[in-house]
Amino acid sequence: METMDLRDLSREIASIVKKVKQSVVTISTVIPHPMSFLGYEPVKGYGSGFIIAPGYVVTNAHVVSGASRVYVIFSDGYASEAIIVAIDPHRDLALLQTSEHGEPIKLGDSDRLEVGEIVLAIGSPLGLLENSVTMGVVSAVGRSISSRDILLEDLIQTDAAINPGNSGGPLINLMGEAVGVATAIIPFAQGIGFAIPINTVKRFIEMIKKYGKPLRAWIGVYVMPLNPTFSALYKIPVQEGLLVVRVIPGSPAERSGLLEGDIILAVDGKLVKKIGDLRKAIEEGIDRGYVELEVMRGSDVFRVRTRILVE
Repeated sequence: METMDLRDLSREIASIVKKVKQSVVTISTVIPHPMSFLGYEPVKGYGSGFIIAPGYVVTNAHVVSGASRVYVIFSDGYASEAIIVAIDPHRDLALLQTSEHGEPIKLGDSDRLEVGEIVLAIGSPLGLLENSVTMGVVSAVGRSISSRDILLEDLIQTDAAINPGNSGGPLINLMGEAVGVATAIIPFAQGIGFAIPINTVKRFIEMIKKYGKPLRAWIGVYVMPLNPTFSALYKIPVQEGLLVVRVIPGSPAERSGLLEGDIILAVDGKLVKKIGDLRKAIEEGIDRGYVELEVMRGSDVFRVRTRILVE
């Protein structure tokens, strides 16, 4: 019986992959060589992406950054030139417009992901033009990573292999929904893959629709989520919230009196447990221009209004 169940699961996964692959594309880029005036050929790069709506593809910002020409190659071999509608290096996301070809993928809800959940990464590793699939589990959520001059927060960590070329491809759940965008921006991470939550992509698209471009909204703090183990170790009186680990000098957070070691419990009346909760609240407050923070300092709890800066 168990063997038959495994066979059924295997067939189900194969069926999901077959359907989703119609939405996954290869991104080919042409990047001018800095010494082109001496006769050097342009540099060609490859990555992955996926269709979110007819004629629109999402990929990583670092896949298309600096490209003079971008091409989208669909799963059936059809190729089309694309234009970059928007690019956001702070989220490592880019939106491309191209031919209406292929099938849009269904977008899931990354806030519902659980550690241990099975996920699949689909893309074109190492510039191979045919999509490949790797499988793993969600190892952690809410991760932060840094590379060179970029800091990515609230990431999904997975042991599904993500190699150069897989960048920009979807991380999907067993319902065939995209729950993340794979990023291979940390090339030395062996056995560890990261993906940008699909809910971050949704907010990225909403900003483009509303403001014509992605905006970076911030108050000037770096935070980390609390958990029972950390709180017990450092004798913190609460087990959930965001610990302020750095306040940027001259930022609205500093001017409103926030200090390192403060704990942000809620923003605009909503409890915050993950870095993404704070970012979402700040982005939702762009038009208003400020957020109301509920902060714990020692045994005291107080509220503070903090201005939002937009870039």
